[in-house]
Amino acid sequence: MTDPYETLGVERTASEQEIKSAFKKLARQLHPDLHPDDKQAETRFKNISAAYDLLKDKERRRRFDAGEIDAAGQEKPQQRYYREYASQSPYGSHAQQDGFASQEDLEEFLAGAFGGRRRSGDFQARGADASYVLPVEFLEAARGAQRSVTLPDGKSLKVTIPEGAEDRQMLRLKGQGMPGFGGGPAGDAYVELHIEPHAFFTRKDDDVHVVVPVTIQEAVLGGKIAVPTINGPVNVTIPKGANSGTKMRLKEKGIRNRRTGNRGHQYVELKVVAPQEEEPELIEFLKKWQPRKTQDPRREMLK
Repeated sequence: MTDPYETLGVERTASEQEIKSAFKKLARQLHPDLHPDDKQAETRFKNISAAYDLLKDKERRRRFDAGEIDAAGQEKPQQRYYREYASQSPYGSHAQQDGFASQEDLEEFLAGAFGGRRRSGDFQARGADASYVLPVEFLEAARGAQRSVTLPDGKSLKVTIPEGAEDRQMLRLKGQGMPGFGGGPAGDAYVELHIEPHAFFTRKDDDVHVVVPVTIQEAVLGGKIAVPTINGPVNVTIPKGANSGTKMRLKEKGIRNRRTGNRGHQYVELKVVAPQEEEPELIEFLKKWQPRKTQDPRREMLK
């Protein structure tokens, strides 16, 4: 995987704000909604999301800089073969718990203890647990989804991402860990979900926040506009005389709480934007227009 600093186009000494700003700029350019048929843009968006996910976490960034983990967030010493790809349980493997350096040493000892050959009926042990990190898109976590994960040995697992899944949530896949010994049951697989940031949605608890640009005409005159939500666009009425910072609440349009089943809300913050192209009539009108009441929107800032 590409170096996350290179992916975001920042120096290794970049501040948190510089990293955040670089991601937002790239996300606005490469979001899949803006390039529906561009697979290359989709791949780049996933790459910058994964890079930001790693670098925004102070501890993971420190570990990456120290060479303890790679750009995918995986432990570097655990990348040579299947046993080493999977993180062991907190108590180590059965071999380690019994004082052996490896599973192979344990098997060799048992083979000798049973007359030079291992008999599956003589000794059984449960397989070690394994853990994996799964990057998940924001909307997949919000709506729920199914993903296929290919393990280092080529085995494919189906992972059900529950609706309203949270960042760093751990899923347990029973019996999908390391194989057992002597016919013993396999261990479990633990999948940690890493929710990728979205280009314009942010989540706070079960609420979703989004900043929506509106034209000067829409802000002054009010009217209905389409606003994105996690389940598709909805029509919202803007009040007359709206300003940047005006907020509206869309009831129960947020994340469904996986414990209570209740939905959060979506909060829409308006941002008034000037026309992208020059508008001579508007310019001429503003030159002649005299407001009935003089306003100084910066008065409080300059006290």
